[in-house]
Amino acid sequence: MTRRGRRLARGRLGWPVAGALLVVLGVVWWVVRDGQGADAVGASPPVSAAAPLPAQKPQMGPAADPRAAPAASAPPGPPLTEAERQARRAQWASRLERAQEALTAYEQSARYPHESRPASEHPDQMRPFDPVAEDQPLRMPGGSAAQGVRLKTTQERIFLSGNESARVTLSLVDAEGRALPLRVQRAVLREVPQPGTTARAPEFAMGVNDNGQTGDAVPGDGILTAWVQPQQQGFQTVSGLVRLELWLEYGGQPGFLYFDFIFSPETAARWLPGVREELRNGSLAFFLKAEVLVPGRYVVSARVDDAQGRTFAVSLFNEELRAGTQEIRLPVFGKLVRDAQPTFPLRLRDVDAFLLKPDVYPDRVMLPRLAGVIHQSRSYAVSDFSDATWRSEERERYVGELQRDVDEARKSLERLGP
Repeated sequence: MTRRGRRLARGRLGWPVAGALLVVLGVVWWVVRDGQGADAVGASPPVSAAAPLPAQKPQMGPAADPRAAPAASAPPGPPLTEAERQARRAQWASRLERAQEALTAYEQSARYPHESRPASEHPDQMRPFDPVAEDQPLRMPGGSAAQGVRLKTTQERIFLSGNESARVTLSLVDAEGRALPLRVQRAVLREVPQPGTTARAPEFAMGVNDNGQTGDAVPGDGILTAWVQPQQQGFQTVSGLVRLELWLEYGGQPGFLYFDFIFSPETAARWLPGVREELRNGSLAFFLKAEVLVPGRYVVSARVDDAQGRTFAVSLFNEELRAGTQEIRLPVFGKLVRDAQPTFPLRLRDVDAFLLKPDVYPDRVMLPRLAGVIHQSRSYAVSDFSDATWRSEERERYVGELQRDVDEARKSLERLGP
């Protein structure tokens, strides 16, 4: 899959779930599944269905527990042979090891809250506004590729809202990277309707140039530029996929290339000037101000660098906002600061935000990008921040369930003897 495709796929998935938590839950699934087989005294472990998540794990009463004293109507089976007992011990020892690993992994990942995470967990989000750059052959769909030449392209962004625009570039180079003369025979911007629907907007003939105008950086450098702005190019009633299609030619070899954009004509919110900060209860929070035009769930992310330019944290916001002037809180958790030991002052940069629209397509309306450093904090001492681990009902519930798995496995081992 191309970089453009990967970024488009990430956009369609909505807000990402922390990968560490998924790993933990996967381990828990194996722990519980294995335990179902280990509970069957005197029988080979059956292949069981997937166990529920820890928060939903059914509690087993004493009468239902196969390790409890047998009921009068269910006479005990024959005692275990030594070989059976050792096999059972090995199985419970394996379950205990995995249960302890699951507990340790979850406690490690849940040191910090969801809205303030280490930058190392999100390596693909460190430069959210970098153009999508690709290198591909010159070819027609299903056709052979031209030998010895490559198409190099960039696309500033994929999601566009309101009057936003995006620049795309393309150039043809040889094996040594020298620019080659590439001709654009035809370029159109068109709507790609959903299945079962028809396009509402006519095609728009696009200009693609290398003359230093309309977004082109350097005239005559062999890099062709097109400027996409759907709101001004006849797509103001379109909400969905808009595609720039290019028919190319070099030395008699035809080629075809396209760029996809997901466009929404509405404006969900506007940023207002000013960022304030607050150090409270051992954690720092940045507050951004926005005029919310469309109420709903807003998802915001920002990167936090220290004074030496090291990105150590990602601050997240994912909450419902009412219409009107609202503040968006982007926290930097105290323990994360204590563990990362950043150099102050901190810098908040590259704020990416959208209104989430579930069950429709497109599923979001982007807010204007806040690129670069938008706020620099005051200087604090690391000792001003709390070293306390994140606490919440959710965390305690998961830790409790995982600890019960550990205790159950340990007690079963003790009952089976050395």
